[in-house]
Amino acid sequence: MSDEQKWAGTTYGNDWMHRWLIRMLRYVDTRVFYLFVAVFVIPVCLFLNPSSGICYRYFHRRIGYGRLKSSWMTYVNHCLFGQVVIDKFAMYAGKKFDIEIENFDALLRLVTKKEGFVQMSAHVGNYEIAGYTLPIQNKRLNALVFAGEKASVMRNRDRMFADTNIHMIAIRQDMSHLFEIERALADGDIVSMPADRIFGSQKFIEHDFLGAKARFPLGPFSVATMRELDVLTVNVMKTSLRSYKIYVTPLHYDKTATRKEQIRQLSLSYASELEKRVRQYPTQWYNYFEFWKND
Repeated sequence: MSDEQKWAGTTYGNDWMHRWLIRMLRYVDTRVFYLFVAVFVIPVCLFLNPSSGICYRYFHRRIGYGRLKSSWMTYVNHCLFGQVVIDKFAMYAGKKFDIEIENFDALLRLVTKKEGFVQMSAHVGNYEIAGYTLPIQNKRLNALVFAGEKASVMRNRDRMFADTNIHMIAIRQDMSHLFEIERALADGDIVSMPADRIFGSQKFIEHDFLGAKARFPLGPFSVATMRELDVLTVNVMKTSLRSYKIYVTPLHYDKTATRKEQIRQLSLSYASELEKRVRQYPTQWYNYFEFWKND
C-alpha cells in the first residue's frame, strides 16, 4: 500500500471530542488551546508519529536548513498545523479572523463568465477558511472533500456553508465523484480540488519541486484541460494569531496546444506557484508523507 493510501485523510478525534471543542471555543480564547497543543500534544505526536521524520527531511533536504534548525522548524510546523485545525473549529464556534485577499479581482473576473472554471488548492495554510470568507453568488462552488471525514466535521461544514453557494463533492475510491465534477463544469459552475496529493487514481505527472522530482496527481489538470477551462489557485496562509492572507493566482497554459502539452504546462504552472508559496511560508507545508519518492 502506498503512502498516499495509508493517509487517513480525516481530522483527528471522535465526534464527542469535536462537539466539546466547539462548545469550549465559544467561550475560551484560541490562544489557550494553542498553548495546550504546543506543550502537551505536539511533543507526543513528534515522538510517536512518522510525520516528524518526514517533516525534518523536508526542512533539511528541500528547504536547506541545518540539522538543529530543521528539528526546531519541525516542531513549529506541527504547532502551526495544530493552530489551523483549532482555527477551523473556532470558525465552527462562530469566531472570526481578519482576512486579507490578494488579487481578488482575478476570481471575480472568472465568476462573471458563462463558462465554469477550476480552482486548485494545496495542503498548505488553511484552505477551508476560503470557503467561509469568499462567498460567491454568481456560480456554485463545488468543493472536493474526503468521503471518510468525521461526521462532526461534515455536519459543521454543512452548517457553515448553509448560507453560501457551496456544495461538497465527496472523493470516493470508485471515482464516482468524477460524474459530479463533470455535471458541475457542464453547468458553468466552479470546481475546487486539491492538486498536490495523489488519491484514488494513481496517475501522476512529475515536476521539479524544491530541487527534486515530485509527483502531482494527473486528475485535476486533466479535468481542467479536457474543457480548456480557466484555472486559478487559492492558498490561504496564516499570518498571525488572528489573521490570514488569501492568495488568488491565475494559472496560464496554451489552450491551442496538444492535450498532453496543456497538462504539462498547467501542472508546471501549478507546481511553480505552490513552490513560491511554500518558500514564502515554509512552516505551513502540511503534506505528511514522502512527497519526494527518491529523496
